[in-house]
Amino acid sequence: MIMPTHIVAAAGVVENDKGEILLVKTYHGGWVFPGGQVEVGENLIEAVAREIKEESGIDVKVEKLFAISSNIATNKGYNGVKEVPTKVMMDFICTFIDGKLCTSDENSESCWIPKDKVLEMITTPAIRQRFQAYLNYDGNV
Repeated sequence: MIMPTHIVAAAGVVENDKGEILLVKTYHGGWVFPGGQVEVGENLIEAVAREIKEESGIDVKVEKLFAISSNIATNKGYNGVKEVPTKVMMDFICTFIDGKLCTSDENSESCWIPKDKVLEMITTPAIRQRFQAYLNYDGNV
């Protein structure tokens, strides 16, 4: 039996006190809510907070898990990696604490968007589906 290999990823939907949602514009995937791969020795909550800070400059309190999803396709790799394995993604509701918006080496823009306009900006079907899970969240994952 071959043991499966998965990347564990975590992301956060950050809402500010005006009801706006934090989005970042990636170089290859368009507008998304920030997140990424959990690093070795890091727990999920730390990973969400770190990824949001790295990609946007924003500090958050990670609150509740609202969705778990997976990408069961393997993808062509990059930076010497031949194939990127499947992913398990966990999405959290986060509260804005502090910070000023900035960009990073992973994204060209970061901004606050009214909640009712977010789905107009996200074009990737899987990201749209994950954000819709946030909008539909009723306390059950």
